[in-house]
Amino acid sequence: MSAAINNKSMMEWLDPNEMHEASLKWMSELKFIRDEQLFLNDLVKSYTLQLTDSAVFNESKDIIGAITDAEKEVIVLMKKVQAHENQLEIMLDQIDQLKMEKAYTETHWQLNSEMARYTVGYRELKSRLFKLVSKVMKKDKGNRLLN
Repeated sequence: MSAAINNKSMMEWLDPNEMHEASLKWMSELKFIRDEQLFLNDLVKSYTLQLTDSAVFNESKDIIGAITDAEKEVIVLMKKVQAHENQLEIMLDQIDQLKMEKAYTETHWQLNSEMARYTVGYRELKSRLFKLVSKVMKKDKGNRLLN
């Protein structure tokens, strides 16, 4: 909990340029993830027959469901980051709006936490999918060698 408080205190000291750069970085990461999800969908389509095999069906179903959820969540995060970026004017307008500036900084901190949580979860999901597809590919290769 101390680390969370420390991160929050550090976030309050960020200037508008740093928050802008962070928002741009988040959006770039989310766009890359979105493109990557299209690749993962193609990968799943390429191995649909093997992934529906009874030996891996339940695991496939769970992972594919999680990918679908991640696709929806990335769109929500992109909208949040874009809205956050659009509100940056609050920090730059030279008008003292302490409550609004504090709310903006708080939102920035929350988005930072959401992005960290999402990216860690997404990487784990991707890893699970790659392990599953590798397993299916090895099994398929073994079946071809036997025939």
